[in-house]
Amino acid sequence: MQRVFSGIQPTGNLHLGNYLGAIRNWVRLQERFECLYCVVDMHAITVWQDPAELIASTRSVAAAVLAAGVDAERQILFNQSRVAGHAQLAWVFNCVARLGWLNRMTQFKEKAGKHRENASVGLYAYPNLMAADILLYKATHVPVGEDQKQHLELARDIAQKFNNDYGREIFPIVEPLILGPAARVMSLRDGTKKMSKSDPSDYSRINLVDDADTIALKIRKATSDAGVVPDTPQGLEGRPEAANLLGIYAALTDAELQDVCHGFAGSEWSRFKSQLADRAVAALSPIGAEVRRLLADPGHIDRVLADGAARAEAIAAPILAEVYDIVGFLNTPRRG
Repeated sequence: MQRVFSGIQPTGNLHLGNYLGAIRNWVRLQERFECLYCVVDMHAITVWQDPAELIASTRSVAAAVLAAGVDAERQILFNQSRVAGHAQLAWVFNCVARLGWLNRMTQFKEKAGKHRENASVGLYAYPNLMAADILLYKATHVPVGEDQKQHLELARDIAQKFNNDYGREIFPIVEPLILGPAARVMSLRDGTKKMSKSDPSDYSRINLVDDADTIALKIRKATSDAGVVPDTPQGLEGRPEAANLLGIYAALTDAELQDVCHGFAGSEWSRFKSQLADRAVAALSPIGAEVRRLLADPGHIDRVLADGAARAEAIAAPILAEVYDIVGFLNTPRRG
């Protein structure tokens, strides 16, 4: 059986980058795999979160995942903190992973910056919890972007070391799912920066809750450059804003960048932006409308997450019991 696990942080209103980079892939993967999709609220508190905002963000992200087309009846959608096994297995993995492994994690260095001594232990041990997220369900595949490849490699190392330490092939060596060229979506105001909800300008991003008029306006106001659309991707060198807009069009239409450049070669940006706005509105405005409808009934979202957690727990509980038995914890029935 092939099982996918993937998680997304509850970071408030999701944007186009989140959709193209993760959520759209979730919708497509559910046609091929058994999937567990998780709003990773435990990962979120590795940096301080306002409690009320965390609750709202968890619901908002769940609503966006549902609105984009994830079928929570066929697949499992839940928030991480509802299944205690994530934290329980993470502690076991804290005792398996080596300090040297964690010291090599580049994402911690980037997030902690110059103030590493003030970073939380949770932020440092984040990769161990990510490994627990995956292996608690014996997932066989995980979709990964560039920023998570190193963490997945660590999960593989932890699984292999646990298996070797205890002489049992308990955990699978999870495989990355490479889903073609990643849609790296940059700010609509500055093509050298990733699209982000933390950018002070709302015009830097397209939020999944934006309506059709707002989406079209943001595309029209997006920074391009003084040139025209080149006929090949090579003509985008040194033109980050132009590359970003053409890349978004390619991602929204599932086209190759080469074909997009060829189709719009020599066009003024006003013409191209009009076409891009139409594509973005067609893809995103129905999602935004459904998100707004779902958020009007938070009780429904909570019930979906609770049901998903119960189904996730049913998978996780025997796996955790097996781990506890192997490790030698006395609170589980012994075998042999």
